[in-house]
Amino acid sequence: MPLKYALVHEWLTPKATGGSELVVREILNHIDADLYALIDFESSNRESYLYKRQIGKTFLQNFPSARNGIQKYLPLWPLAIEQLDLRHYDVILSSSHAVAKGILTTPEQMHICYCHSPMRYAWDLTFDYLRHSKLGSGLPGWVTRYLLHRLRQWDVLSANRVDYFIANSQHTARRIWRCYRREATVIYPPVNIAEFPFLSEKEDFYLTVSRLVSYKQISLIVKAFNQLKRPLVVIGTGDEMNKIREMANSNIQILGWQPDNVVKKYMSKAKAFVYAACEDFGIALVEAQACGTPVIAYGSGGALETVRDIRSGADTGTGIFFRTQTEAALVEAVEKFEMYEGSFNSEYMRSHAAQFSPQIFADRYLDFVNKCNEKRPFLQ
Repeated sequence: MPLKYALVHEWLTPKATGGSELVVREILNHIDADLYALIDFESSNRESYLYKRQIGKTFLQNFPSARNGIQKYLPLWPLAIEQLDLRHYDVILSSSHAVAKGILTTPEQMHICYCHSPMRYAWDLTFDYLRHSKLGSGLPGWVTRYLLHRLRQWDVLSANRVDYFIANSQHTARRIWRCYRREATVIYPPVNIAEFPFLSEKEDFYLTVSRLVSYKQISLIVKAFNQLKRPLVVIGTGDEMNKIREMANSNIQILGWQPDNVVKKYMSKAKAFVYAACEDFGIALVEAQACGTPVIAYGSGGALETVRDIRSGADTGTGIFFRTQTEAALVEAVEKFEMYEGSFNSEYMRSHAAQFSPQIFADRYLDFVNKCNEKRPFLQ
């Protein structure tokens, strides 16, 4: 009998279109799995590939404003994910950056988790979350700290429900070990290289594309370009939109949210893509390189695995790193980039990005799942 698969993700909404959602889509392209999530507003979205698909969801689906983001219901996520009854499946696949890995399983089932990140709210972003949240100070702040403490406990406990971890980068694999003391196999996520137009001739502007939230460090980029007086285009929206608009000088264009075709046009024409966050993988960095566009990035996290500093090899350089998240370091990096600008090989950047193609992801992911299936003792 063929194995029955279930795939669990955190949420499926029109606003959730990042790297983790690309992984979900690619898995469904190759594995016949029933799909589950905390909330689902994609199966009713005519523009979505999930339109009219049957998707299992939790009680959070009917909570007020769930469609626009369920972060406000964070304390309820563990309880919600544990209410999904998946006992009739043989293999559970999860695509998890928060609680999807916490699904309850039986001893007869196998659970493979593709982990994009241990839950950032509970670990790396705890103090950032408290500093910028209205619930981060005073008596509400102590309640929030206690809830985050309990969330970390649940997060570690639920990691024991996973049989095999896959990480989206070496950086994430190290974080999985630090948080859960579990080994993880690295399989890089899929990037739709073919959808990004390649241009070798660039225009005179820099670009950043990101959610405008504090940990993405867009304000740092804006401040640095205020000093540099170089043209910068910022695409994205988020909580810091008004703050960034107010601080930006006339050399900086804040375009807000833009459709994919506009983002790709700017990404292909920019002289360099600028990124200042520490990401577990950083899919936008690979997308820029697919366009033949060099990257100026904070030298930490997944960027160290996807970008090659031209100062370490002129023939294989795809960008330049700056080592501290400061305006001065970014200003220096931009000035260094302009010294090396004529040395970048845009054709090499495109070929370098190709190693993160969907087909390579699919081959490695399916091979891993098949090998795990062969180890199931109850099939022998």
